[in-house]
Amino acid sequence: MKQQQQLLLLILAFGVFSILNTEMGIIGILPMAAEMYQVDIVQAGLLVSLFALGVAIAGPTMPLLFSRFNRKRVMLLVLGVFTLCNALAVFASDFEVLLVLRVVPAFFHPVYCALAFSVAAASVAPEDAPRAVARINMGVAAGMVVGVPISNVLAATFDFSVAMAFFAGVTGLMFLLTMAFVSDLPVAQPMQYGAQLSVLKRPPVWLAIVAVICLNGSIFGVYNYLADYLQQIAALPGQFIAALLLVYGLLNIYGSYLGGNLLAKRPCATVRLFPLCTIVLYCLLFVSGGQLLLLAALIVAWGILGGINANINQYLLACVASDAPDFSNGLFLTAANLGCMAGTMLSGFFIRSLGLPFVVCGGLVMATAALLLTKFVHCQADERIGDEHLLLPDGTDR
Repeated sequence: MKQQQQLLLLILAFGVFSILNTEMGIIGILPMAAEMYQVDIVQAGLLVSLFALGVAIAGPTMPLLFSRFNRKRVMLLVLGVFTLCNALAVFASDFEVLLVLRVVPAFFHPVYCALAFSVAAASVAPEDAPRAVARINMGVAAGMVVGVPISNVLAATFDFSVAMAFFAGVTGLMFLLTMAFVSDLPVAQPMQYGAQLSVLKRPPVWLAIVAVICLNGSIFGVYNYLADYLQQIAALPGQFIAALLLVYGLLNIYGSYLGGNLLAKRPCATVRLFPLCTIVLYCLLFVSGGQLLLLAALIVAWGILGGINANINQYLLACVASDAPDFSNGLFLTAANLGCMAGTMLSGFFIRSLGLPFVVCGGLVMATAALLLTKFVHCQADERIGDEHLLLPDGTDR
């Protein structure tokens, strides 16, 4: 039984990797897409931004619509859609066709990811749920960092279409592995759509949504400008910047693993201390003045915090809406994407107003708001079960 659980978690983690690989891997080949399809880089950026918008829109709706169906079949459907669209993108003759082939699977992205989180948490004992979810987040982190350099190398060595074929190959492989090795996963007691939507009547759910927006904004709002910061403030060469960004991404994977263990042992302390650690990190970054050794150490800590952040985001909404896991995971995905957008806009405002060194101010504002919100959300969740406990993702008390 334990081997079956481990195999299921491994397939789910790699399945999420294949989905995120499709979403994020194209970032490394946007200039090549612009050259191939004779568009400017801003237009090519739509391949990323419209995908993210599709995920944000579909987050609360698509997982809800598919929550009543056999989970294995739904996962196969999503992987099939991704594989087909990626395969067709290899032969896309113009940019508009490629854009459509990117947007269509984006609406199915939250379905697979929400199911992966729900199935992972339900496949183990309640006390091990955070660790199981952390495995899935490791797949998310790997998809965000590994796919970019691989697609870049493939496109540079061969051409853009080979990189698109790589995306199709990974999702196609996961389709076959899921079909062969994942047992049938029927929904024993399907929840009515109205019952799942009713969780939105709870004030703690909305507080958790805003908290997740602030938490994700506090990390990605500053991280999205990190390359410019390293180039202009630290005056680092491009290859060194690429190496630091890769280190950051790899430490995200470790942070996801660490975050699962911390949430399983001391959930309240982990959630409450996280924004404070983020605030301290940004204060040190602001006074670092681009000093290389201090900057490298901060990026190491930042990468680990980024991995922990993803686990906390999912955990917060799982706590306050544990009776509707698929819907709550969809809300988490939407809130996380909105947080990335809001944090990037806020940090951009400080850059335009005060200059690039003040990019951390956006993260500080978001992290401070998250510090207050997470404490309040936890007070709501802990009201009847004590200060050092939280509701686990399946609704049981810890």
